[in-house]
Amino acid sequence: MARTVIFDSPYLLGFDHTRALIERLGRVSENYPPYNVEALSAHHIRISVAVAGFTADQLKLAQTGQLLTLTAQKEAEPEEAEARDFLHRGIAQRGFSRSFVIGDGMEVASAVLEYGLLHIDLKRPEPDDKVRLIPIVSR
Repeated sequence: MARTVIFDSPYLLGFDHTRALIERLGRVSENYPPYNVEALSAHHIRISVAVAGFTADQLKLAQTGQLLTLTAQKEAEPEEAEARDFLHRGIAQRGFSRSFVIGDGMEVASAVLEYGLLHIDLKRPEPDDKVRLIPIVSR
C-alpha cells in the first residue's frame, strides 16, 4: 500500500531534511527502552530514559542537527554469568538505539544517569529582548 507523504506537496518545497527525519523515525518499530518526556517549564524539557543495567560509559548521547540519538552497547558477559539459571529474565540487557527529534533552538543542557534513569535536560535559551538598532545606509 502506497503512503501519501504530505511533504510531496508543491507548497512545501525545501523540507527534504524534515521529511528524512520523519521517515527515519517512522522506521523504528521497537518500543525499547521506555522513556518519559516532561515539560519542566516553558523553556525546559526533560527526557527520562529507563537504562537499568547500563553504566555511563556504555551509553553514548549524540546530537546531529535536530536528531538526538542515544545508543547503548553492552559488552559480552563472562561465561560464568551465562551459566546462571534464571527462573524469569525480564530485565533486557541488549544494546539499543533510540532517537528523538528536538525543536529548533533547543540545546542539550545536561545528561545525568541516576537510579537506572538517564535524564536528558533540553533548554531553549530565553529570548533576547534587547533593542538592536540597525543602521540605515543612504546611497
